[in-house]
Amino acid sequence: MTAQMDTLTPAEAAVVSRVTVRDVHRVIDERILPESFYNAAQARSFTSQACVFISFYFRTADRLTSEERQRAIQLATGLPTGNRSKKVVQDAFLTIDLAPFWKDVEESLKRLRTARDIVVSDPEILSGTPVIRGTRVPVYDVAASVAAGIPMKRILSAYPSLQPEQIELATMYAEANPQRGRPRLRTALPPAATILTERKKRRIPATA
Repeated sequence: MTAQMDTLTPAEAAVVSRVTVRDVHRVIDERILPESFYNAAQARSFTSQACVFISFYFRTADRLTSEERQRAIQLATGLPTGNRSKKVVQDAFLTIDLAPFWKDVEESLKRLRTARDIVVSDPEILSGTPVIRGTRVPVYDVAASVAAGIPMKRILSAYPSLQPEQIELATMYAEANPQRGRPRLRTALPPAATILTERKKRRIPATA
């Protein structure tokens, strides 16, 4: 893990750990990790190191028993804070390599930081709606297009100012920072969208 430490919300921790938000909350509710890895007072939060063990616990559920996973975490997290990045845990005949989980979390954290950096909110731009830096493209509109299964090629056509990397990062940002409340119903295209065609398709009446 890099020297830089992040304090993550449950949604951010879920993205970095590549598990569900529900699983992240289970870490606290079921006391899967030591309390030093999270803060349960008022708004819940997690240290970035917690994501390594969250990822390990839930992503190895089909290979290891709950007791084996808990024991491995106990051995790894029982070390002094500065030594918790130990890659291999040994317990009698069982040897567990945590290196892949450390690597995945480090890469996810790096991308999350980049995603945070490309998103800006300026009162002068779309009344403060979060947009991708250097554009007027709303982050959540892009993420909604991806979630709807729209092909990358079509999204890039609708938002010609964007690159594929920006779309991927915008999607990650939106997942890590879900909007509150119910989404608004749209009566028009997003502000930065480009109309591809004006052709209308004739509706076929339903048959009895």
